[in-house]
Amino acid sequence: MAININNLQNSSQVKNDKVEQNVQRQQTTLQQNVAQNATQKQDSVSITPQAQQFSKLTEKANGSSGIDQEKVDKIKQAIAEGRYKVNVEQLARRIVQFESELFGKK
Repeated sequence: MAININNLQNSSQVKNDKVEQNVQRQQTTLQQNVAQNATQKQDSVSITPQAQQFSKLTEKANGSSGIDQEKVDKIKQAIAEGRYKVNVEQLARRIVQFESELFGKK
């Protein structure tokens, strides 16, 4: 059996060429995948209508003082004119209720 020594170098060159082609093909595929993923992955945020409404109400609440000035003015005027009457029984009941809730006794 004879071995052809001349063809050994050619076959190794063919193998090297095939390896280089495979590496280049893999690199091209990898670059395409990276480019495709970069265009597909875009972050986005959406706010629900309930969250938008909540935000508006929060801003409105922060902007108000929490005092019904119109009601305060009416009571001041009623006191000044002597028309404001205090229901002492109701006041006493509410004081007792407040203290029982405050101290946990009923």
